[in-house]
Amino acid sequence: MSSKLETIEKNVVQLEVTVEADKFNLALKKSFNKNSKKFNVPGFRKGKAPMNIIKKFYGEGVFYEDAINFVIDDTYTDVIKENNIKPVDYPELDVKQIEEGKEFVYTAKVTVKPEVELGEYKGVEVKKVEYPVTDEEIDAQIKELQEKNGRTETKTEGAIEKGDIAVIDFVGYVDGVAFEGGQAKDYSLEIGSASFVDTFEEQLIGLKAGDSKNINVTFPDEYGNESLNGKPAVFEVTVNSIKIKELPKIDDEFAKEASEFDTLDELKADFRKKLEEANSQKAKKEFEESIIDTVCNNATIDIPEVMFKNETDNMLKDLEYRLKYQGLDLKSYYQYTNSSEDKVREYMKESAEKKVKTELVFEKIAEVEKIEAIDEELNAKAYELAKQYGEKDVEKNAEFLLKAQKETLKLEVINEKIIKLLVESSKVIA
Repeated sequence: MSSKLETIEKNVVQLEVTVEADKFNLALKKSFNKNSKKFNVPGFRKGKAPMNIIKKFYGEGVFYEDAINFVIDDTYTDVIKENNIKPVDYPELDVKQIEEGKEFVYTAKVTVKPEVELGEYKGVEVKKVEYPVTDEEIDAQIKELQEKNGRTETKTEGAIEKGDIAVIDFVGYVDGVAFEGGQAKDYSLEIGSASFVDTFEEQLIGLKAGDSKNINVTFPDEYGNESLNGKPAVFEVTVNSIKIKELPKIDDEFAKEASEFDTLDELKADFRKKLEEANSQKAKKEFEESIIDTVCNNATIDIPEVMFKNETDNMLKDLEYRLKYQGLDLKSYYQYTNSSEDKVREYMKESAEKKVKTELVFEKIAEVEKIEAIDEELNAKAYELAKQYGEKDVEKNAEFLLKAQKETLKLEVINEKIIKLLVESSKVIA
């Protein structure tokens, strides 16, 4: 086997591959063995006719299709390795010469990974953002905990006020017809929560238990349901009961009942510590992303469009996989979000382009800096990930990851080393 490499255009090459005649003849025999039982030839039992008889009866090219596939499958990977090219898509194949007893010649037009010209990647200047924890954030956390520990009681007198919980029955109509999903019984609605469309909640204020009222609203233009978008609707509402939420007093006793702490000050200190840790991680992540963005913007790459398409395909598959565990499929998702595959692809485009460019830049940095992942690092990474599944069977899960996802682990370790290199060499500016 021999091959010739020719550059057709930027990031596109063409391979001309010549396969020895005897190898092609073997592929023809393999095709015959696979397909001989399909052919009926007068004078022979089905599947028992010799190869030359079948060819005379059905034509010389009767076994070509599978023979071509066998030869290309056996040679394409080796040709790619020999010519040191990295395809990013399926090849465009074309048979140039095919005949029993002669060399088999085919071409493969291939889109390959682009060359990456790194710009400045060490010592880049980046502004570091910090997120100090405020007293208002602590108070918000305390308030949220207070709400969780509140108790609801039936309001025996008076009308619905903002902050009350109205327990209602309702049926919604558009153009006089009840619409799907527009009805419920004994629904608890907190007035002021903005859970319902338009001024639905405000129009309940002043009603008493046992009252009924027709409430007029208009759905938003982008409501997410084509049959309701921008439509006026009427809801027949009956108030079954009114409840009020009694909130506990915020003091040391509250801290004891709602947490593991004895005093309110200790509870606040714990919230502050957790928020500081979260904000620190957020600032660290944003700082790293800012450095990576700068390094990628400094690089010069002419990326083939097919790489973006392939990444978007992967993102769609990932979305479909996650939806499956929620009992949904892509078609249902498009309906619920008033979207389409084209709109979702457009939404994903920027993320896909960023991911592809980052991967190419990181790959080049790893090559230039000779960054690799050694066995000890892979073992540590596998163990770290295995612990996330729980303390049980950590060793077994780590061993499984090393076997099933070794390349993924290797990539994670290398990327972490690259990020560390970029961060440690960066210059923080005010």
